Amino acid sequence: MRLRRSQNLLRLAAIGLPAALLILVVGLVWLGRPVGALLPAAESALVSDSTVLVKRDAWLSFEPTEPDKQTSDSVAGFIFYPGGRVAPEAYAPLARALAENGVLAVITPMPLNLAILNPDAAAAVIAAFPRVDRWIIGGHSLGGVMAARFAYHHSDLAAGLLLLAAYPEAQIDLSQSELAVTVMVGDRDGLTTVPEIEASFVRLPPHARNILIAGGNHAQFGWYGPQSGDLPAGISRLDQHEQMLQAALSLIREAGN
Repeated sequence: MRLRRSQNLLRLAAIGLPAALLILVVGLVWLGRPVGALLPAAESALVSDSTVLVKRDAWLSFEPTEPDKQTSDSVAGFIFYPGGRVAPEAYAPLARALAENGVLAVITPMPLNLAILNPDAAAAVIAAFPRVDRWIIGGHSLGGVMAARFAYHHSDLAAGLLLLAAYPEAQIDLSQSELAVTVMVGDRDGLTTVPEIEASFVRLPPHARNILIAGGNHAQFGWYGPQSGDLPAGISRLDQHEQMLQAALSLIREAGN
């Protein structure tokens, strides 16, 4: 009886193990596949020209060919964490626009496109560019959550934090921080809601700026889409992008004071 039971268990294991491996592989493939298709503007932003040098190696870096226009006596850098399951290239237009304004911008690709798998990615970027004297870290959705985690655990490395449709985790309390912080959310965001953002204000510095984008949604913080669960935007992607860019530039200036 025991022998038969053992044989049955071995037979079930022989059947179950390949099935479990198949489920794991399918799950990893699904996680690694970005949501939404890249839009043409994202592709064109990846081409170098006389004003911006684009490099695609460990990161997507956008280096200005002219001096920093934000201040005359310092060099600013911006690190961006992509949203969950969003291709890093989807944020190339923002990074390029920052570089066109004299700011070194770096987008960090993430394992399986999930920032939670490498929340300290910014540390390697900072180490690679010692000439930069102040860093602003930002992110979209899950990327913003992990950017807040990095800023909390590495307060000596980050001068500013940009949260796009994102907020700090419950255990991340930045309310006593001197960090320059800007939070942006669209009132048509179907994935990160305005009440969720407002509930997180107690964990942010009292001087944090909150910007509500009228007509903005979740996917229009990048150049991809559409995204399941999101609401239709009431403004153009270009309009939302411009508001995001101006908020980022203002934050960079604030972080330099």
